[in-house]
Amino acid sequence: MRILIIEDDLEAAGAMAHGLTEAGYEVEHAPDGEAGLGVAQKGGFDVLIVDRMMPKMDGVQVVETLRREGDQTPVLFLSALGEINDRVTGLRAGADDYLVKPYAFPELMARVEALSRRRETGAVATTLKVGELEMNLINRTVHRQGKEIDLQPREFQLLEFMMRHAGQSVTRTMLLEKVWEYHFDPQTNVIDVHISRLRSKIDKGFDRAMLQTVRGAGYRLDP
Repeated sequence: MRILIIEDDLEAAGAMAHGLTEAGYEVEHAPDGEAGLGVAQKGGFDVLIVDRMMPKMDGVQVVETLRREGDQTPVLFLSALGEINDRVTGLRAGADDYLVKPYAFPELMARVEALSRRRETGAVATTLKVGELEMNLINRTVHRQGKEIDLQPREFQLLEFMMRHAGQSVTRTMLLEKVWEYHFDPQTNVIDVHISRLRSKIDKGFDRAMLQTVRGAGYRLDP
């Protein structure tokens, strides 16, 4: 189990990390909202513990950004702001739970355990949404601004992978392995051809291009 703590109070973060590590979790720490967002976007965490008030980017902005990008990792907000309106704001931003400071560590542990169980047993997502794009995984349909986009099966698989990694640079190797299931480079332009076709379908006729080429790195779906 991997946990990311996004907390600018280094002493509090250290104590929290120590307790969680002792409990068997693998813990990573980011000292402000901006750094925390960057680490969270790399993925691979089971729970995010996010302080509400931080320099550079507050916790609400961090969580709202992750949710817009399609990241559904469970989030526990920590905050000294404990009024009903504060809790509502945090939950509406996309947090799954809200714990008011000061708190007892056993309660923090219990909430983290509950969130991790929810992630393991939660319902399987049937839709993906990134910016103006929405994908229905059951009906195999894609819409942008309400307009249906007709995709071939491989194009659908490619877009699904890009949506699940929205905002991240996706390399050609990743696409070959995860979409084409090649574990070697076939030395063809198959990816370039499919990216070009997909770009023409999801971006043509719209004000902004979402599928970007990242020079020297690969591609990125910009939410």
